[in-house]
Amino acid sequence: MDPRTSAQDVMRCDLCETAVVQMHCDTCLVNLCKACVGEHFSADLSKPHKIVHFKDKKSTLIHPRCTSHDEEMCEMFCTHCDVPICSICLASDQHLGHKLVRVLEIRDKKRDKLIKKQTELKEKIYPNYQDIASDVQNRMSQLEKEYGDLSTAITKHGEDWHREIDKLVKKLKAEVDEMKNTQLQTLQKHLDEINKTMSDIKDEINSVDSVLESTDISSLFSLPSTLDRYTNLPRKITVSIPKFIPKKLQADQLFSLKTISIKSDEYGYSMKTTQKSPEAGSSPPVKQLLDEPEIVATIDTEYHFGLYNVASVSDEEIWTRGNDNTMKLYSINQGSLLKSITTKSGNTPRDIAVTKSGDLVYTDDTVNIVKNEKIEEVIRLQNWRPKGVCSTSSGDLLVTMISDDKKLTKVVRYSCSTDEQTIQFDDKNKPLYSSDTRYITENRNLDICVSDSGAKAVVVVNQAGKLRFRYTGHTPAPKNQPFNPRGITTDSQSHILTADYNNECVHIIDQDGQFLRYIDHVLFPWGLCLDTNDLKVMDCV
Repeated sequence: MDPRTSAQDVMRCDLCETAVVQMHCDTCLVNLCKACVGEHFSADLSKPHKIVHFKDKKSTLIHPRCTSHDEEMCEMFCTHCDVPICSICLASDQHLGHKLVRVLEIRDKKRDKLIKKQTELKEKIYPNYQDIASDVQNRMSQLEKEYGDLSTAITKHGEDWHREIDKLVKKLKAEVDEMKNTQLQTLQKHLDEINKTMSDIKDEINSVDSVLESTDISSLFSLPSTLDRYTNLPRKITVSIPKFIPKKLQADQLFSLKTISIKSDEYGYSMKTTQKSPEAGSSPPVKQLLDEPEIVATIDTEYHFGLYNVASVSDEEIWTRGNDNTMKLYSINQGSLLKSITTKSGNTPRDIAVTKSGDLVYTDDTVNIVKNEKIEEVIRLQNWRPKGVCSTSSGDLLVTMISDDKKLTKVVRYSCSTDEQTIQFDDKNKPLYSSDTRYITENRNLDICVSDSGAKAVVVVNQAGKLRFRYTGHTPAPKNQPFNPRGITTDSQSHILTADYNNECVHIIDQDGQFLRYIDHVLFPWGLCLDTNDLKVMDCV
């Protein structure tokens, strides 16, 4: 067997193709035996060949070549020009005054970002695709079963119709036989009467013949005058048979199928987090809205001048804030105060939220988080003031903010205090929000929902910040007042709920902005949140 083509053979030198590989050129990515190293060097003296042991191959970092000087390797990077540069470029005036860093430093940053993205692909995105593929396969299996059930139902329905048709044919034939027998009996009776009359007529004829043949004149006088009664012929009986009128059957008169639909929903799947609960991977059960809302619990928060926010920690606990500098944690079931937190600045908080880990977040002139009853400032802004805040499914913070001159409004996504995304304008470069945005929340499909009181609308954009729709209320409104959205939240079905202060109700719309219903008779609703069971928690002024 030729050792060079044997699957069990060791690796051979790329030059001589006979000797066992011992060395490797990290510059040219060529496998070499020791005897061929010199030949490889001499073959191309223009390159700085890096020869290492075969086991250490690809251990040498290869710097990028200079775009201006082909033979030079770049060890520095110009951040101003965003290009790697060599020592010749560095000595020239081309990059004078520019910020320069080592290529390896840029490489490390890009590598870290790549590792982070790869980790996200491995641990988050790919598992989500696996779940989606599994979901599609499950739905295909379910489809096979349901179509099998459908075929069985059609067959059974056909058999039922066959039985009904057989019964109907048998009934019609019986009715035909009954009609025939009735008419035959009537005609037979009529025939019997005619035959009897004919017999009587023959008797009369014989009697007349006898009288006519007799020489006894007296017999002629004694002949009864009954012959005239036969001059009136019997009545005529006419019968008609029933006419068979077959009805033309159409297939849909027996049974029909509704047309199928295949719908592609851009927002049908949402990204799951890597921290999966035991129920992760299964779709939430569809919950029906109650015809009439039920009051489960009432809490007296003792805010004398208005209650403006509620944020659910769990099914048992809820944070509240009013128009002072104190935020209060209450037990929902007991209605008792568990703890109070005063803002670090002494200012009234503009909004509150709860993170995935259960920590309280609030905004005043800064964005702050409360951990173990200690307040940490996480975001401080320049020329902007934070307003609404929410914690997303991925652990980011979404913050609405207004410029110091109160002319501009935007939404910013923060990850570990770093701004990752800014949402401010639509595709036509027009502002998405007015200067009076109130509150913000993330929907289950990762849409970002903002209650914009100034625009009298709920503004919904997708995860990328592209406008999906504006909801401007529903007519007729309970109080026939202009739509005035305040608190906003979403449930497990991706329904969006927003408090309408003017109309004393809560609007419930679906994830595409279609109105579903009102929760009516709520006195001046303001804040709004939900617990894990989709119980709506509202506060009122």
